[in-house]
Amino acid sequence: MTTHELLETYSDSIIQIITPTGTGTGFFLEEYDLIVTNSHVVDGNKEVVINTSKKKKVISKVVYDDPRHDLAFVKTTVKLSNKLPLKLAQKEVDNGDKVIALGHPYGLKYSATEGIVSRAKRMEENIEYIQIDAAINPGNSGGPSFNKDGQVVGVNTFIIRDSNNLGFALPVSYVKDALDGYLKVKKENIIRCPSCLAFNLEETIEKSYCPNCGKKIKVAKKREEGYTPSEPTVELIEDIITEIGKDIKISRMGYKRWEIEEGSAKINIAYYDNGVIESDTYLCRLPKDNLKEIYTYMLKENAKLDYLTFSIHDNKVLLSYIIINSSLTKEVGGVALKRLVEKADFYDDYMIDNFGAIKIEEE
Repeated sequence: MTTHELLETYSDSIIQIITPTGTGTGFFLEEYDLIVTNSHVVDGNKEVVINTSKKKKVISKVVYDDPRHDLAFVKTTVKLSNKLPLKLAQKEVDNGDKVIALGHPYGLKYSATEGIVSRAKRMEENIEYIQIDAAINPGNSGGPSFNKDGQVVGVNTFIIRDSNNLGFALPVSYVKDALDGYLKVKKENIIRCPSCLAFNLEETIEKSYCPNCGKKIKVAKKREEGYTPSEPTVELIEDIITEIGKDIKISRMGYKRWEIEEGSAKINIAYYDNGVIESDTYLCRLPKDNLKEIYTYMLKENAKLDYLTFSIHDNKVLLSYIIINSSLTKEVGGVALKRLVEKADFYDDYMIDNFGAIKIEEE
């Protein structure tokens, strides 16, 4: 299968996994009705948000977590399907075999990179990995690597930092072993002990210690404690988002990132390390004609808008609310963000209908 054919055939099965601390990739196995990803992608959360090409974001349960092999399974209530179900390869890869890695690196959806198997069996901490030279970047973790026949041969797991395309995928033999063990238990919320490899029901784990061998399981403690905002400003932003009636779990898009949908508009919020909080939305592309009219309209609106500002970036019309963390209050932030959400949903349609602006198609 070519890279283009893989994307066309399996894109519906390549899932974006979103947590409060980051984003990654997973892939749906219809045979098991489970999404496979990395343990470090779900990051000790009992719930994650999944995003697919054809469905709205939805909260889904992490039903299996295996930190030793960096594997996790996610169960969702959304009906997932594909033109052709993904299949796990029955044959091991050989040195020099072609591989294609699919995923959502840096939040860029449905990206594919090609490479070869540099070494079919590379031992790292007593686990065999497939070493590949296909580019794997943050956000790719948990995604599948395919062979030339379109079968999954591994789970993209980690890279060597500052190396030239030195990536490692967990072979599907480990995935099959985990699936077999999980299915034998016939229950959800399984945490596999990284020491004795026992499949433990979470309810049997006391004070984060494995009931089988007595060793501490760090991921059990993280799941028990749950997520708390990393700093007061993050908590304040999330309070404001909740205050305007948006589901904060669905709104989170990783570390200090949020996304709000309102009608046809999508508002992105980012909190940067320098203290700047930027909330903005791309409304439309500038029209081929009526440029003077649309610029005049935006300048007039800027003069009377409180908190919000129009600007142009890369031929796109942008509506923004920008503030420093030290100036943000729940009252001011609530008014400004609510106004941004409401105006964004109005302005995008207004500019298209009245000035011939061009709709931005989602990639």
